[in-house]
Amino acid sequence: MASTEEIQENNPRGIPKAPFISDVEGYIGGPDGEVESALKKAQDALAKYRYMDANLTQRRRGLEEKIPDIRKTLNMVEYLNERRVSKHKTDGLEEDLEELGLEDDEASEKPLVTTFELNETLFAEAELEDTDVVYLWLGANVMLSYKIPEAIELLATKLKNAEASLQGLQDDLEFLREQITVMEVNTARLYNWDVVRRRERRSKEAAASTE
Repeated sequence: MASTEEIQENNPRGIPKAPFISDVEGYIGGPDGEVESALKKAQDALAKYRYMDANLTQRRRGLEEKIPDIRKTLNMVEYLNERRVSKHKTDGLEEDLEELGLEDDEASEKPLVTTFELNETLFAEAELEDTDVVYLWLGANVMLSYKIPEAIELLATKLKNAEASLQGLQDDLEFLREQITVMEVNTARLYNWDVVRRRERRSKEAAASTE
C-alpha cells in the first residue's frame, strides 16, 4: 500500500492521527488491488476512535461533576482559614482594649453555625469548633485529617490538576472527532471507488460478450 498508510502522527497524548486517503487506487496497490482488507482496516480504525471517544466523554463528564465539588470544598476551607486568621487578630484587639479598660462588642465573632447532610433529604445543624484541622474525603471511603494550610494546598493542587485534565480531555475529544470524520470519509471513498470499479468491470464484460 502507499506510504500514506505508514505516515502517522500522534497528538500530545498519543492518539494517532488518521491518514487521509487521497488516492484510493494507489492506496490499495493499483486497479486490481484488494479493497476489502483496506475497508476492514478503515472500519476497525473507526471503531477504535469511536470507542476512545465514548471513553473520554465519560471521563470528561466525571471531571465536570468533580471539579465543582473540589472548588466548593476549597472555598469552604479557605473561608475557615480566613475566619480563623481574623479571629486571632480580633483576640489580639480584645486584649489591647482590655488593657485600656475598653470593650468592643463587634471584636468577638459569633460561633460558626452550619448545616450538614445526613441523608439526601435530611440535614442537621451544627456549631463548628475553633480548630486548625479539617477532614477531607479522598474517595473509596477514606477520610484524612489535614491542617488547614495543608488542606488548602492539597485542594488547590487537585483543582489545578483536574482542570488541566479536563482541558486535555476536551482537546482530545476535538481531535478524535476530526479523526472519526477522516475515517468516515476514507471508508466512503474506498466503498465508492470499489462500486465504480465493479460497475466498469461489468460494463467491459457486457461489451466483450456482445462482440
